[in-house]
Amino acid sequence: MVWVEQPVGTGFSQGTPTATSEEMVAEQFLGFFRNFIDTFGLQGKKIYVTGESYAGLYVPYITDAMFNTNDTNYFDVQGSMIYDPVISPGNVQTDIPAVAFEEYWSGLFVLNATYRDELRSRADACGFTDYMNTYLTYPPPGPLPEMATPKRNVSTAECSVWNDIFDAVSLTNPCFDVYQVATTCPLLWDVLGFPGSFDYLPEGAEIYFNRTAVQEAINAPIQPWAECSSGVLDTDTSAPSSFEVIPRNIERSKRTIISHGVLDMILIANGTLLGIQNMTWGGMQGFQSPPVEELYIPYHSELNLGTIAASGVMGTVHTERGLTWVEVALSGHMVPQYQPSVAYRQMEFLLGRIPSLGYVSDFTTQTGDFGNVMAIAMNGTCV
Repeated sequence: MVWVEQPVGTGFSQGTPTATSEEMVAEQFLGFFRNFIDTFGLQGKKIYVTGESYAGLYVPYITDAMFNTNDTNYFDVQGSMIYDPVISPGNVQTDIPAVAFEEYWSGLFVLNATYRDELRSRADACGFTDYMNTYLTYPPPGPLPEMATPKRNVSTAECSVWNDIFDAVSLTNPCFDVYQVATTCPLLWDVLGFPGSFDYLPEGAEIYFNRTAVQEAINAPIQPWAECSSGVLDTDTSAPSSFEVIPRNIERSKRTIISHGVLDMILIANGTLLGIQNMTWGGMQGFQSPPVEELYIPYHSELNLGTIAASGVMGTVHTERGLTWVEVALSGHMVPQYQPSVAYRQMEFLLGRIPSLGYVSDFTTQTGDFGNVMAIAMNGTCV
């Protein structure tokens, strides 16, 4: 596994940010990666590219650039996986599905009936309700309206429902986390200092990678570190990855996975599905049938309470023409953080170690028979 902080200007990376497009980001990354391979003699290795959030742009564009080199000695790409990714114009993954998202999770938002009626009326008036009912269908009826303009955003205050829902729920739940909407008070914090609806560093605490001892231990530059850096790719002129790049990658890959946590509001799962339904790959547009297959996570014993993780049916999964969609239960924006066992299972599938994510078996790295554990858990029997 290789974890990379990029583009230039992010994290510990050195240099002045210059990229203004995903094509430039990919060019810079490939230059670094070729040097990395030469330094450690890793030529001919199979490559899988993964990432989260804005990596919904980074990963597809980098993967595409690797394919375009036609050089498998350095860039033998097998597949890619993106979590809760940015793949569409902003309103498609935020405003358009926002009211339906709030209605589904209304018990977590606790907004009063009058305001919820107002939100519903605004979604109807802005065309969001009809948009969802018409285009989040299987198969889709055709290209999604208003997606031909890559940078279109909702331009009127009346239709900016995502922001208004966020403001309203922040009053009912001041500890609301837009990255995981089931979060309640007391206010949580992360050793990386992010993410959350706002910055929070408890008194006496410090961000892990800002510790001088940690920087020295990993041979990193002694400098301030932040998970997200300002001044990096402030201007991104590239089209959303779902328009052309992801479809092109699917057709050249063994496996492509798009995974999304159902409790994520910063980017909403149904908005990502709308983006998929607008894509054309393998000669057809979108998924031809709805995702209904159960996502199965093997039952396993874990004695370390610091690493326990979920088992059983943890969402839905769907595969068509080389693209796998995964909707992950009990997870917010960062699936590997909230659902590590799901992330591990998805990695097994990405690497081709299991035939599907609905496949019922132990983890491929497990030893022993865990079938009885599964039976006990499913029957609700205590032992």
